[in-house]
Amino acid sequence: MERYEEIEQTITKRYRKEIWKKFVKGISEYEMIKEGDKIAVCISGGKDSMLMAKCFQELKKHRKMNFDLVFIVMNPGYNEINKQKIIYNSELLNIPIKMFETDIFNRVVNIDNNPCYLCARMRRGYLYEEAKKYGCNKIALGHHFNDVIETILMGMFYGSQVQTMMPKVCSTSHPGMELIRPLYFVKEEDIESWRDKNNLEFIECACRFTEEYTLNNKEEQSKRQEMKLLIKEMKKQYDNIDINIFNSVQNVNLDTIISYRRGDKFYHFLDEYGKGKLDEKSKI
Repeated sequence: MERYEEIEQTITKRYRKEIWKKFVKGISEYEMIKEGDKIAVCISGGKDSMLMAKCFQELKKHRKMNFDLVFIVMNPGYNEINKQKIIYNSELLNIPIKMFETDIFNRVVNIDNNPCYLCARMRRGYLYEEAKKYGCNKIALGHHFNDVIETILMGMFYGSQVQTMMPKVCSTSHPGMELIRPLYFVKEEDIESWRDKNNLEFIECACRFTEEYTLNNKEEQSKRQEMKLLIKEMKKQYDNIDINIFNSVQNVNLDTIISYRRGDKFYHFLDEYGKGKLDEKSKI
């Protein structure tokens, strides 16, 4: 048995409950794949996107639905060590990647205000464009469960709003294209366990800013890292706190929300107050 085959077996056997079933659940529950789709599986080189690629390969083997896959890797300006590690891991895992070059790191390196936000938007735009070249109608990103709940808290604490990272999104800048997140229910700790169980080494965040902070021995704690640490501390007191955070955006009762917006329309509870539509049942 080849090394990549052994790794594939751990996904559907050893981590069947933690990874495989949750991967399938996300795709099924949110209808991420439809008959005839061609999906660009976007690989950054990290553990999440590499695992996602392997899960897609396994799903393709089952042939319960007719869809095609293309595995694309965007090089935004990685150093040669990280670039070669991505190529090595792709060969090790038997993932037929198609790598393309961009100069995103060079273009954002001197941006002082929100360089990470700008970088992320540019990356996504390039991925959509590359996916279209292969005739794809969807791109798949490797965001996982922890990314989702961290986003919820970040929106509340720093954005003064209740929002979340959606399981799938229709692109507004690339009509006909859609973004899906198949690892939506998969927890980061299980991905890390799968990686370590198979003695795999992937690149971490390889952006130029991170490299500079590491070289200069500086400590920078991003807002997302703050949320990650906060959730970790809360889980010491209540193990299901992460599940409850996630469920809070699935069980929204609009009768107990002061105001909200949907598209361009804004709604306030006073709009209906006293008209018989808000009564004692609306109380918490």
